[in-house]
Amino acid sequence: MNKLLVSALLLVPAAALAASAFDGTWKMRVGSIQVTGKPDVWVIAEGTYSCASCDPPVDRLPADGAFHKVSGHAYYDELQVRVLDARTAEITQRQNGKTVVVGTMQVSADGKSLSNKFTSFQGAQPVTGTFTEKRVAAGPPGSHALSGSWLQDQMTDASDALRTVSIVMSAEGFAMQSNGQSYSAKFDGKPYPVSGDPGNTQVVLKKINGRTVEEVDYRQGKVVDEIQIVAAADGKTVMMSDKDVAHGQTTTMIFDKQ
Repeated sequence: MNKLLVSALLLVPAAALAASAFDGTWKMRVGSIQVTGKPDVWVIAEGTYSCASCDPPVDRLPADGAFHKVSGHAYYDELQVRVLDARTAEITQRQNGKTVVVGTMQVSADGKSLSNKFTSFQGAQPVTGTFTEKRVAAGPPGSHALSGSWLQDQMTDASDALRTVSIVMSAEGFAMQSNGQSYSAKFDGKPYPVSGDPGNTQVVLKKINGRTVEEVDYRQGKVVDEIQIVAAADGKTVMMSDKDVAHGQTTTMIFDKQ
């Protein structure tokens, strides 16, 4: 599952205390999401699951339907992999005994695409969505159909709790609120925490001009995302570009003023 996509949407920034091109409530345009860069790489074979594109990678975790400990991940410390049939698998992430994300991935009959239906419990309300991925490379001979390299194609569904953010910007900084996660950060080059984020993300902001803000996200002591947010001159849309440093993927999306 594209965890990173779920994380990017929940952490879209917003600003503090003055009328600006960013101020208001915004809703992500589902069909606008585009992902470029390195693919997601999974292998289910010989009763195990591996994820080379995860950060850090997961190597030969038993795919036996039980939860197994993993280390080094900001948002989960256990994984459960259930093979449902020859084309379908369910992956559940858990942190401190609590389920945080469940994703069901099903490969098409021709093996060229997959659909990922997910539910995330990381915010104030559960969020749901569905996205598709296109096959980039095949998996090893004899492996499960899900095995191989995949790149996200499009999002086909997303709940309002996932899509909606409130933004306010002042001359001094940004403030954001989205499904129980928020921050208020100044344009002073200092890190500020994202309240309600189980991954303990910190943000550093830079104001480029009245319609462009750059954000760098830090997690576990390292840069994880480099984000640019641009408000349209007509005040009707905001464009976000999120470069996921660890995964080598860039996600762009458009938000419409409500």
